Amino acid sequence: MSLLCGGGGGDGAEDMDPDQAKINAEAQKTISKTAEAQAKVIKMLLLGAGESGKSTIFKQMKIINKDGYSEAERKTFKGIVYSNVVSSMNTLLEAFEKIELEMPADVQALWETFKGQTDGEVMNPEAAETLKKLWANEAVQMAFDRKSEFQLNDSAQYYFTDVDRLAAPNYIPTEQDVLRSRVRTTGIVQSDFVIKNMNFSMFDVGGQRNERRKWIHAFDNVNAVVFVAALSEYDQVLFEDETQNRMEEALQLFDQIVNSKWFKTTAIILFLNKKDLFEMKLAKKPLSKYFPEYDGGDDNFKNACKFWENKFKSKSKMPEKSIFSHVTCATDTGNVKFVFNAVVAIILENNLKASGLA
Repeated sequence: MSLLCGGGGGDGAEDMDPDQAKINAEAQKTISKTAEAQAKVIKMLLLGAGESGKSTIFKQMKIINKDGYSEAERKTFKGIVYSNVVSSMNTLLEAFEKIELEMPADVQALWETFKGQTDGEVMNPEAAETLKKLWANEAVQMAFDRKSEFQLNDSAQYYFTDVDRLAAPNYIPTEQDVLRSRVRTTGIVQSDFVIKNMNFSMFDVGGQRNERRKWIHAFDNVNAVVFVAALSEYDQVLFEDETQNRMEEALQLFDQIVNSKWFKTTAIILFLNKKDLFEMKLAKKPLSKYFPEYDGGDDNFKNACKFWENKFKSKSKMPEKSIFSHVTCATDTGNVKFVFNAVVAIILENNLKASGLA
């Protein structure tokens, strides 16, 4: 088909200005290079329900595959850490009413003092001292032991037990502080990195229900979906719907993903996350109480992990589709690095099969 230029009726290639032809050729070359480059990028989509730990996995990619967080970058998390500490203690104290636990007068007085000390942008020594007194209180510990009955940040204990460091005038967040900091993901966040001379792009998307509607149709060309589910949340309910068990929600979401027409040929990798919290919780909260079909022994970590692996894999309606699962602890850089190396190998093998080379 000829391209008409100006008002003439001749062939576009003959009538085109030489300079314009050169510009068009260069533009086409750029488009071709961009398409070629995009074809070589291995795209990974990080999915999971809210609070599953997927954003922590996302942060680990920067630590493992880039140069980590510089001091300047870590400093930017200072306000987030401070906000997490204050909001976690307030959440814990507000929960007394929800779980119908009587708040002692001394706790009430300390809480009022704490509120007056935490209206700035940094943790001060006075607020730190008040927080330590609150955290040491027997009634507050009783409320904390019932944390699965309300919405408390997983990192609350980590911060509460190290508050003197966080309140120091020269405090700079560590990489572990950064990993444990919590900001709810909204929209889509992208990270690009190189592994063994191969270009990767990872996309982290909001896990809450209202966020999920935005993304599923937009990622039909990804090479792998990494689905993150928190093992430890079998006795907890959703932040956005307190009538729904978090693991039931994760199973329903995984069902949608693994059977989606958008991900028919996509590698599916399941991260059963928060294994450290899961193992600690099993002894106190029998899994069979919440999921009666489990009969592998309430304190048997290995059997409990296998139970969840089988439960997730059973959601697939395509028996021929492989689902690769790993038990993870997102805050453990060594564990995530080991698992991610295995994930890369899986993706590359899947790509070779898709191209008929394996």
